[in-house]
Amino acid sequence: MASCYWNRQSNCAVLLDIVAGQIDSLAVYPPTLGAPVPVDTLDPTAALVLVDLQKGITALPTALDPGVIVERAARLVRAAHDAGRPVVRIRTAFSPDGGDVLRGRTDAPGPSVAQGSDFADLDPRVPSEPGDIVVTKRGWDAFAGTELDLQLRRRGVRSVVLAGIATSIGVESTARTARELGYEVVVAHDVVTDLVASAHATSLEVILPRIARLETVDVLAPLLDSAESGRAE
Repeated sequence: MASCYWNRQSNCAVLLDIVAGQIDSLAVYPPTLGAPVPVDTLDPTAALVLVDLQKGITALPTALDPGVIVERAARLVRAAHDAGRPVVRIRTAFSPDGGDVLRGRTDAPGPSVAQGSDFADLDPRVPSEPGDIVVTKRGWDAFAGTELDLQLRRRGVRSVVLAGIATSIGVESTARTARELGYEVVVAHDVVTDLVASAHATSLEVILPRIARLETVDVLAPLLDSAESGRAE
């Protein structure tokens, strides 16, 4: 099976290891994966959605320094606040008895995280305001079993900017569902990280470019703070 990687430096998708005879040329496969669209503007209704930037997760040893991720996320939040855009903080939490923890047999066990008393507390290094929306999820996807979609739609949001931890878990799962629900998705690719470096790379290089636009905090922060932002039509 062919494998892809996303070359952001040359702004192109490159297909490697083509199985002889399986496809005719690079030009026709994959039909939906092409050069990325430069992110030079955001939808005026775009909301910032931060996934699992909470004490119990930002303390984990991730592929990229979680402190750097938090610092960059704070930049995005300040920009969104300044422009009056919706800011959504997603957190993962479970009942004390663990009755709402997802169970089932899988070939590879999920990440094992010890839940202390402050596990679900939002990381205070990311600034917050009284109007921020806090959504609690019980699994990977921020939409599944939550009111995230309702909160966004009633505010007229048509686009989401995603950042957080972990790239291949909460961020990717949320991005997939957002795409299926019709939202335009933008991922701050240097404001995400993962417990597994290879999973982080696969999400950024193979999966997310098919369902979202990827850009840096340096580009997205000014766009979030743009003069025409934060007003739903």
